[in-house]
Amino acid sequence: MIQTLTKNWRFLALCGVFHAMMSVLYFVLYHNGPDGPLTFQGWNGAIAFLNRLAIAAGACTIAAGVWRSAKGKSWLLVLNGLALSAYGLIPVIWRSAPLSFDIFALLVVVMAVAIGILALAVARTLREHLADEWFFAVAGVGSVGFALAFLALVNRWIPLGRRAFHPSVFLWLCVYFGFSAVCVLGLSLRLHSLRETACSRARLS
Repeated sequence: MIQTLTKNWRFLALCGVFHAMMSVLYFVLYHNGPDGPLTFQGWNGAIAFLNRLAIAAGACTIAAGVWRSAKGKSWLLVLNGLALSAYGLIPVIWRSAPLSFDIFALLVVVMAVAIGILALAVARTLREHLADEWFFAVAGVGSVGFALAFLALVNRWIPLGRRAFHPSVFLWLCVYFGFSAVCVLGLSLRLHSLRETACSRARLS
């Protein structure tokens, strides 16, 4: 699996950039809201752009898990990418009724669990490098923590008010995608370093 990821670190880096952009957009939506200074066209345009970013990030994540790999595919990344793609696609194709936040929260749970388990697996693989092990262990535990938090939001253990999309929902999504961007970019940079080290050793031998 690590060999596949090192080959496809660019896809992960691009996915991390998309996540960071989504986090910034959610932060803007949180501060503006439908009744804020952002115009109706601007609001709809931001939501449409978020959907495209999610679809693009999902495609990159799936590619990172399976591209140029006859074996050792990362099915956790594929699961994360499918959930992320669905996160962006559902608002585009579903027009018959208003969508509930619960659908998107459950998709975030799937994404967070998948990337959390992957980060913990990478931490175990890179155990000889203490700093890497700590970083990915914290990333894994943090991702699982986000999964539990969004489950709590779905089950109303964390109250959000009576509206379907309470403004604080955007803050939760902003923080999650910001955290995910840091994790994915950190993973991609570390994989790039491993690839460079392997190439240097191959040239010396």
